[in-house]
Amino acid sequence: MGEAEQRVAPLVAVVDDDDAARISLVRLLEVAGYAARGFDTGSDFLASADVAALSCVVSDLQMPGVSGLDLQKALLARGVQVPMVFVTGFGTVAAGVQAMRDGAVDFLEKPADPGALLEAVERAVAKRATLAARAEASADVQRRVVLLTARERQVFEGVVQGLANKQIAAQLGIALKTVKVHRGRVMQKMEADSVADLVRFAEALGL
Repeated sequence: MGEAEQRVAPLVAVVDDDDAARISLVRLLEVAGYAARGFDTGSDFLASADVAALSCVVSDLQMPGVSGLDLQKALLARGVQVPMVFVTGFGTVAAGVQAMRDGAVDFLEKPADPGALLEAVERAVAKRATLAARAEASADVQRRVVLLTARERQVFEGVVQGLANKQIAAQLGIALKTVKVHRGRVMQKMEADSVADLVRFAEALGL
């Protein structure tokens, strides 16, 4: 089986209480090569969708019960970073601004231009891939950093701050030789080949 055959189509959820609009969007996405699944309410989506597997959510803004913004807030509250594209026939500037502030990729008026919608979904899928890669890198670094002792963690933080060994020794009140030993262990446990690697790891940790 070739690489193209093995590639899994990005999964996009379409949430819209308008049956015709939802079915139309699902078909458009499927023709474009996406795996699409429709939901007629926000509550149904939150109850049954495998949100961790989603690459993008296309949602109406104004819906009975759980609105598009409510849906977005619910996902954020769960810690799920799935980029959203909103489509609405009753949008307001305030709602659009709020949606974008909370991470929406685009805010389109109904009936959404097919080209504009697919372009927005493409950007959302790319954003999701980037977020997933960052999360994976962060988890990998977390796995390494937990191996450090408290003192090694202090030396690690000093190194990524750009401090010289002498400065770290003075700051921690330990011998220069001890700092060098800890630094060597940090490099080994963090599987780093250079200080640049340690800085990159620190960035992944948000330090």
